[in-house]
Amino acid sequence: MTPAGRRIVAAAEELFYNRGITAVGVDLIAEHSGVTKRTLYNQFGSKDHLVAAYLTGRDQRWRSLVRAAVDASDTPAEAVTAPFEALRTWSGTNTRGCAFINALAELPDPSHPAYRIAANQKLWLLDLFRELAVTAGCSHPATLATQLLVLHEGAVAMQPLSLDSLPESTALARALVRAGTSPRH
Repeated sequence: MTPAGRRIVAAAEELFYNRGITAVGVDLIAEHSGVTKRTLYNQFGSKDHLVAAYLTGRDQRWRSLVRAAVDASDTPAEAVTAPFEALRTWSGTNTRGCAFINALAELPDPSHPAYRIAANQKLWLLDLFRELAVTAGCSHPATLATQLLVLHEGAVAMQPLSLDSLPESTALARALVRAGTSPRH
């Protein structure tokens, strides 16, 4: 990506996340990034593709943070809840909730390129929870993965309300993992 393209994505990210995707037009993005609308369209072709680029960048950073948290885990059982630890770090600078949930709410058309990116981010996290649960030897890993995703996304959704539900969500996630890995008698 060109330097102008990077400036456009950075401006779009700030504006889309803080003001909403549908509330922000390309004129404002061009102004904030210091480029012309023509440059913006030459780089991305459309606002839809710019939204997709914005979400793709966030998704790559989020996945990297989660993978680092998983890799830093001492045990397979601890790794299952690593995305909650990653969320603790991520939430320090992302206080308007989840950009992907926000995008899904604003862009309900499944054929929109940004919709697919947002939906795939949630499906990736669900698959990761399942894979980690399998590795940890949890019983019913698919069910546990769904429960953990609901807890995780609930904690994210509460962020804009300044209700820090992450500690309780993390504790409950750990309890679910312990229950799923405890030996059967």
